Amino acid sequence: MKILQFPLMKITIWFIFGIVFSYNFNPKPTTTFIITGIFLVPFILTLYLSKRDFIQKIYFGIATYILFFLIGCLTQVIHNERYNDGNYVNLILNENENHCIEVVVREKLKSNSVTDKFIGLVNRIDNKNCSGKILVQIPKTQENSRIQIGSRIQISGKLVINKNPLNPNQFDYGKYLNNKSIFAQIYAKTNSIKINDKIDKNIWYYSDHLRNKIITNLEKNNFSKDELQVVSALILGQQQDISKEILNDYQYAGAIHILSVSGLHVGFILLFLTFLLKPIPKNKLGNTIRLIIIIICLWGFAILAGLSPSVIRSVTMFSFVAVGMYLKRSTNIFHTLLVSMFLILFFQPYFLFDVGFQLSYLSLFFILWLQPLLSNIWTPKNKIVNYFWDILTVSFAAQIGAFPLSIFYFHQFPGLFFITNLIIIPFLIVIMGLGVLVMVLAAFDFVPIITMKSLEFCIYYLNKIINWVASFEQFIIKDIPINWQTLFCLYLLIITLIILFKKPTYPKIVVALFSLLLLQSTQFITHLEIENQHEWIVFNSWKNTLITERNGNEVAVYGNDSITNKIAFNTSLKSYLIANNSKVNSINKIQNLYYFKDKKILVIDSLGIYSKEINPDIIILRQSPKINLERLIEINRPKLIVADASNIKTTIQLWKGICAKKKIPFHATAEKGFYRVN
Repeated sequence: MKILQFPLMKITIWFIFGIVFSYNFNPKPTTTFIITGIFLVPFILTLYLSKRDFIQKIYFGIATYILFFLIGCLTQVIHNERYNDGNYVNLILNENENHCIEVVVREKLKSNSVTDKFIGLVNRIDNKNCSGKILVQIPKTQENSRIQIGSRIQISGKLVINKNPLNPNQFDYGKYLNNKSIFAQIYAKTNSIKINDKIDKNIWYYSDHLRNKIITNLEKNNFSKDELQVVSALILGQQQDISKEILNDYQYAGAIHILSVSGLHVGFILLFLTFLLKPIPKNKLGNTIRLIIIIICLWGFAILAGLSPSVIRSVTMFSFVAVGMYLKRSTNIFHTLLVSMFLILFFQPYFLFDVGFQLSYLSLFFILWLQPLLSNIWTPKNKIVNYFWDILTVSFAAQIGAFPLSIFYFHQFPGLFFITNLIIIPFLIVIMGLGVLVMVLAAFDFVPIITMKSLEFCIYYLNKIINWVASFEQFIIKDIPINWQTLFCLYLLIITLIILFKKPTYPKIVVALFSLLLLQSTQFITHLEIENQHEWIVFNSWKNTLITERNGNEVAVYGNDSITNKIAFNTSLKSYLIANNSKVNSINKIQNLYYFKDKKILVIDSLGIYSKEINPDIIILRQSPKINLERLIEINRPKLIVADASNIKTTIQLWKGICAKKKIPFHATAEKGFYRVN
């Protein structure tokens, strides 16, 4: 791979290694600064010595890679808001106390039927100036409906610091928020909110105001609701109001990526702008004017779409492409890709851990690398056939690059993605052109009915096609288990096979076969590990009790009727089964006594009945039994007491105090998460 020989590629890789290292090990800022400063000395020395030689020395390369590794560490540390003494999370001494915070609303998220969700910037907490982002959940009322981007609100309540998942193999929402520098949430009550009449009118306010104006003008002209939701996502980057049914259809059809503004959309806009600006003379002045207009329009679109990570990286990438076009240089597109990636991560290192960022760059890399190889397999003479062949090869290249990561995160794969892309790409070209035109006109309070109805017509049939493709559920492969070791080996196999396909040689065949063997070995070792695992788990199931016993890949489930009757819809259990490549082999009523390995486990329910002669190692309390816990401890002398989420909170707190008094370990699943015996 020639791209691996690019100096910028090697520097970027070591820079990324530094970000990942710092993210996982959290080095202290002072230590990182000192070490980076120390390593500047050998770098400068080797740079001076290497200038005297025509051929660069290996010691200069090593010093460069170490330096950029440390710069990656330093970049991540600098952007880690937890190290900022002024961040509100460092001022919270007691999480259980009420706090008064002043927040400026920055972004609106997808709401539910009861509450609206916002990301806010904290200005003050308990009369102390501070900073940081927080997730705010506000009840839907007529008074609260006037909250908009830029609104200043005061809220009194408890701040909930992000916690680890409360069930095994569950999506780590706390980590997801931490990666966005959102370290806490606040659930506001209706009577605890005060909305300030003053609005912060910054770029975010005007961007939101313009989007709302466009949507309002389209609604006034009777733009259909479902179609407006889709076009708002396609052009304005607003997915908050899209119905769950439409989202599921796009996901199952393998077209969910078109609802998130990304490189595909920005690329179409660049082509559209290039076409519109053709009349401008192709001289130095004309090229400068063309470049300025393109850059302004691209970043204007980014602001309009809310400056989301996907928009920023796409606009940054195509801004470099536009500069390359202006300079009339045959700029290697991989260099452009690397420069955009490096700059984005330099200013926002946490983007590296964003799923959209990872999928976007992997897809684009494989399109640039693999698509020309696939395209050369067959060259149709007919222009129309050639056009669809190009769409198909681009789609395959993108999916080959993205599908291992998609399976790793989402555990499913749409088998009909190639049909979807063949159909929707031509649609999307028309929709993006019409959509941008309609949005610009709507911003000036002018909505031509013919243009608007044409756009609505295209979106309507796009949704119909997506719904039709999604209806073939037998082609949607679901619940695919994959761990990070398998993910790594799968990408290694794909890369070696592409290299082999490009120019077959005996050493390349050996490397590809070794990659295949490594993948199979990883799968075998994973399967062997699962087969040898035995564990007994009390889940954190709100108002219910859920217990599982897993032997290898077979799981016995214990629960009450409300759990066992809806076991297929239990997301916590489903995540656990997928992660451990397991299946439910029996569903049972909850027992009063379990024996697991060398442990004797007693379960006491609301009846509060138990034998005094069992002497269990662990006692599970559920459904708030009315018992004298002190007497129970004195009689049975358990080593641990566990209270699941079916108990009343006040009762759990009472038990917690008694256990502390008796010096017996106490585990409440509502606070500490699931309890595992293995």
